[in-house]
Amino acid sequence: MTSTTTSSDARTAARLATVRAAAPYLLEWLTTQVATRRTPGAQVCVRYAGQLVLDEAIGLADVTTGEPLSTDHLFRIASHSKTFTSTAVLQLVEAGRLRLDDAVVQWVPELVGSPLAQVTVRELLGHQGGVLRDGTDADYWQLIGDFPDRDALLAWVRLDGRVYARNEHFKYSNLGYGLLGLVIEAVTGTSFAEHLATAVLAPLGLTRTGAEYDPARAAQYAAGHTALLDGETTRETIDHVDTRALAAATGFYSTAHELSRYAQAHVMGDATLLSDDSKRLMQRLETVVSPYGVEAGRYGVGMELVSVGERAFVGHSGGYPGHITRTFVDPVDGLVVCVLTNAIDGPAHELAVGLVHLLDVALHPGRGRGTGPDTPADELPPVPAGVTGRFVDLWGRTDLVELGGRLVVLHPATPDPLAGLEEVEITPEGLRLAVGPSFGSSGERIEVGPAGPDGPAWLRVGGMTSWPVERFLERRTAMTRLPRVSV
Repeated sequence: MTSTTTSSDARTAARLATVRAAAPYLLEWLTTQVATRRTPGAQVCVRYAGQLVLDEAIGLADVTTGEPLSTDHLFRIASHSKTFTSTAVLQLVEAGRLRLDDAVVQWVPELVGSPLAQVTVRELLGHQGGVLRDGTDADYWQLIGDFPDRDALLAWVRLDGRVYARNEHFKYSNLGYGLLGLVIEAVTGTSFAEHLATAVLAPLGLTRTGAEYDPARAAQYAAGHTALLDGETTRETIDHVDTRALAAATGFYSTAHELSRYAQAHVMGDATLLSDDSKRLMQRLETVVSPYGVEAGRYGVGMELVSVGERAFVGHSGGYPGHITRTFVDPVDGLVVCVLTNAIDGPAHELAVGLVHLLDVALHPGRGRGTGPDTPADELPPVPAGVTGRFVDLWGRTDLVELGGRLVVLHPATPDPLAGLEEVEITPEGLRLAVGPSFGSSGERIEVGPAGPDGPAWLRVGGMTSWPVERFLERRTAMTRLPRVSV
């Protein structure tokens, strides 16, 4: 037993060291992505094995003032709120104060005689109650009118709330989670926000997270921004509003740092909020969502289930006017990735997926794009000093980077870092792209110019030269004009 534990601890420590070593490049890749996609800003946090690995802010909090985004700025994390609500519900179930098969009418008597009266707590958590999604007038999502208060919520669900029979179809419903907020209030005898602060936020020491917009902290929020429509080059900011009776569905605010700490509590073995038994129930597959026969997602009990490569994540996304967010939690391996962006077209999901891909490249030496056996890092030939860096040619950027003890070529402006990733073989004769079928220059030599204080002077892959950014910009005009001159 002792040797097994020691072996497991050593493996975790080694993987943590690999993730830490990859963090500087993760930040470099993220910075390129935010600039390339013209996203105003992004807050990013990565944790592994209970340890903070990356906690950064990139870009601007407000494009109209030029205020830099910081790691302390608050984001509206929208549907992440559902995971907080489901966590609070499971805590009450563990305490014997609530049952998952309780009918909602037991706790919300205003629903007596309505078609939704017998919908259960579990069905609401898993979006199996057939409940109207946002109401019959949902323009509050674009700030036309207010989010519904308790009376409006109850009026909607009594009059038009039933769209499907119970368990007939998965039907995502913010109104359904609004009802869960009312259930929590009825069970606890306190407001939803107050109970969540006591039961979920306080045990984790979260001070920059709350269940609803706080006007007293207005200056601390990152501005929301409109999307860039065809041909647009500027964005407008979007005011923050409260979500009233839908706080349980979409009201929460947080930072990437604190949201990732909350997410870490859903890793197996962390008993801060829930037992592992309850976490397994939340994370168990309830529904494969397949509109028109094509799988579009998977859902558990208050959590999304998402596969990225070989990893099975739980977590959630969030979409609030001007803020798009995503959190992934690997409940077994302990990897947590949280990305918050402050624009309606913010690529939070894509950035989170890219981070996972880069980390898994580092954690699986010798696997190229994820196929073939691992090669232990200590069996890989050492990466020569002074060869890594970012290089630019007329066709774009190329990074020669060390991840997990091996050397790879990748293109940091592509949305998926695995697209075009090539393994570099280190041979006695020098560097070459890995041998194998490809549309590129596989099996060909790579040449790296002499190293200077800012890295190698140039890189030649497939016979084409690229340079560090400033050196490329110095020669670009001459490269693109005739008659040709030496560059």
